[in-house]
Amino acid sequence: MTPEKLYEQLQSVQEPKGYFFNNDRELVFDLLSALLTNKERYGYMCCPCRLASGDRENDRDILCPCGYREADVAEYGSCYCALYVSKEWNDGAVDRVYVPERRPAEKFAF
Repeated sequence: MTPEKLYEQLQSVQEPKGYFFNNDRELVFDLLSALLTNKERYGYMCCPCRLASGDRENDRDILCPCGYREADVAEYGSCYCALYVSKEWNDGAVDRVYVPERRPAEKFAF
C-alpha cells in the first residue's frame, strides 16, 4: 500500500467522524509513511510518534487512530502527533499548543 492510498482510505472513514488530516500535507504523508513502516515492522500500524513494544496487545492503545485521539482532539484540537485534527484547528480557530502524552509510563517500550 502507498501513503496516497492509505490517505484516501482513512480520509473517507475519519472525516465523517469529524477527524481531519492536518493541512500540512508533507507532515501527513511522512506520518502515513511511518505508519506503513510500522505495519511492515510490527504487523500493525501503531502511532509513529510513540515507541512500540512489538507486542500488539501491549500496543493496542497506540494503534492508529490511537485510543487517546478523541480526548486530544476534543481538548487541544489535534492528536498527539497532529495527524488528526479538528476542522477548527485546520482553520486556525484553535490555538496550536503542545499536546501532552496521555499514555501511561508503564506502557512505554523502554
